Amino acid sequence: MTKIREVVVATDPTNHGALICQVGESRFAVGGPDGIGHNSSGPNPYDLLSASLAACSAMSVRFEAQRQKLPLERVKVGVSFHHGSRGEKDSFERTVVLEGDLDAQQRTFLMEAANLCPVGQILGTGADITTRLDVTTSGHQESPQASYEDDLALLPIPNITPD
Repeated sequence: MTKIREVVVATDPTNHGALICQVGESRFAVGGPDGIGHNSSGPNPYDLLSASLAACSAMSVRFEAQRQKLPLERVKVGVSFHHGSRGEKDSFERTVVLEGDLDAQQRTFLMEAANLCPVGQILGTGADITTRLDVTTSGHQESPQASYEDDLALLPIPNITPD
């Protein structure tokens, strides 16, 4: 039976307002508004969602390449999160770089594997995920990024005075 891992995020008792995430033995800061007018360092929740999608996509591609004995030397996946216009779904843009002596059919197969990753399947029910193959090392285009802090400010949560 698979052991379920719990991700725990809690305030750091040594740094008021900062959040620390613990996953197994790993610990890291979670960034974003600290409740007292500052931003804590570290990836914000949107960054963590994007990282989850990128990691799952890369793992799915790598797994399928190994299973099919394809000559994939390296996979690189970049993901960015974008808010949709009013009334439209939010979206993720995923860029996949496949390195190795792969033919067009093998590349298509591995792109399908990226599109079928489990995290993408979960996120795809609430957000559009577009995937494009990029043959360069850097394929990100500048566009308005989602702001976790701005989204928090828009939530209809009653004002609560921080501790």
